[in-house]
Amino acid sequence: MTDLFSQDPAAPRAAAPTQPQPLPRLARDTTPDNPWPISLLSRKYHDAVAKWPGTWIEGQISEINTRRAGSAYLTVRDNVEDISLNVTGFGRFAQMAREFRQGDRVILHGRPDVWMKQTRLSFMGDDIRRVGKGDLMAQIEELRRRLKGEGLFDAENKVPIPEFPRRIGLVCAPQARAEGDVITNARLRWPTIRFTVVHAHVQGPSCPPDVIAAIQRLDADPDVDVIIVARGGGSFEDLMGFSDEGVVRATAACVTPIVSAIGHEDDWTLIDLAADMRASTPTDAAKRAVPDVNEQLQIVDEARRRIRDRIRSRVDNEMRLIEGYANRPSLTQPLTMLERPQRFVDDARQRLDIGMRRIVDDAGLTVEKLHASLTALSPQSTLDRGYAVVQDADGHVVTDADGVHAGDELAVTLRQGRIHATAR
Repeated sequence: MTDLFSQDPAAPRAAAPTQPQPLPRLARDTTPDNPWPISLLSRKYHDAVAKWPGTWIEGQISEINTRRAGSAYLTVRDNVEDISLNVTGFGRFAQMAREFRQGDRVILHGRPDVWMKQTRLSFMGDDIRRVGKGDLMAQIEELRRRLKGEGLFDAENKVPIPEFPRRIGLVCAPQARAEGDVITNARLRWPTIRFTVVHAHVQGPSCPPDVIAAIQRLDADPDVDVIIVARGGGSFEDLMGFSDEGVVRATAACVTPIVSAIGHEDDWTLIDLAADMRASTPTDAAKRAVPDVNEQLQIVDEARRRIRDRIRSRVDNEMRLIEGYANRPSLTQPLTMLERPQRFVDDARQRLDIGMRRIVDDAGLTVEKLHASLTALSPQSTLDRGYAVVQDADGHVVTDADGVHAGDELAVTLRQGRIHATAR
């Protein structure tokens, strides 16, 4: 069998592959036909920076993240210029960094380093020491104490957020992500909500006057039910405008309920203390400013269900009561209602009859007794025994013979009849 992979000896041989050109040793030797790969350039940068000596630097912490154990990431700002440096450290440095906060002035020691994966220059810290509180932080703290002493942050000055707002006034930067976050999330929860958006600078020198004007404008609008001042995350310096005294006073003087949504959850500004409500993010502000339509529908459905259950229970109770009345003997057999009164009347008649008979019998006996007494004492009974009654002409009974004279007319009453005689 012929070998399919064998070659004809007469066939021409393939040309040998071209050997790659050696990479230039120096950057100035690179050409369009023979450039350096990015990995080599990154390595050159790394090797060059690695030769730089370590140094002590001074600045103010504008951002710090020590959430992950064993690592720390800081942004240190120059004390004068608006220039910052990213500082990364691990191990002992990370443990030391946990004692520091945003705004602290520090002295750092470390070495410059290049992260080759992104060819990014950073500063690897190995020591950190406290100089004292940062100037900006000290100023904000002093302002906070003074405004608190005036009562601007007192709880009794807070205005409750309306439960069902119709229009929200929003203060934010033009074309800012915070604007979309607030509007989108609010309308997802409460589709009928409307917005009056006032754009303003949210950092830099123009921030305080713009924010003050926006708050006052929305506060004067009678259609606005609640105001949200929103800004996305940023460095400590970027958020400084919202700790301005004028902004804080305008927020405290605002009659319309106002919600502050500045930066992220870890960020804080003095407007948060003066606002009626603080939200951790613009999205959180949208969720807290309006109710959830689905939750409200569930509440309505639950209320309707309870109402139906109560009405059904009340009707069932009334039906059972009616059935109880309908099944009473007094309604099913009305004549039974008269049985007891009839028995009472019959008993009363019987007792009355017996009583009357007793009274008549007693009266008859009394009459008989009186009749016998009268009969026994009657003059007629004496006459019946043979006696007579002698009376003079005047009708007086003669009881003494000496009182009768000869010739006097006398009347003699006998048992039966009467005799007239003349005395001799």
